[in-house]
Amino acid sequence: MDTRIGSVVVDCGDGDLDRLVAFWQAALGYVVGVRSEDWCRLDDPRGRTNLSFQVVPDPTPGKNKLHLDLYTADQKGEVERLIGRGATVHRLPDPGDDFVVLRDPGGNLFCVVEKG
Repeated sequence: MDTRIGSVVVDCGDGDLDRLVAFWQAALGYVVGVRSEDWCRLDDPRGRTNLSFQVVPDPTPGKNKLHLDLYTADQKGEVERLIGRGATVHRLPDPGDDFVVLRDPGGNLFCVVEKG
């Protein structure tokens, strides 16, 4: 098994992205890896776990504010393995996405991301 936590993702409000990115960049010494209008991934220069922020329209009751992105070179095999362990598919990838959203047995969402 070659799966690891690649990024811890924090949901945030529309006006919070810049403030959170600046704070955690200064706090951890991470650098911006990927940035868009509603997403930012801060990369650890030492290659450890990334910290990401995504803007969500509103805090949906019951939706976890934090989720894990599991990186794997074999997304299909890993999704099948995790489903066999009790996960369920929450959302399949949209065109161009590199992730599948699963739900753990406790109802928490997490992503399986195709990364070589």
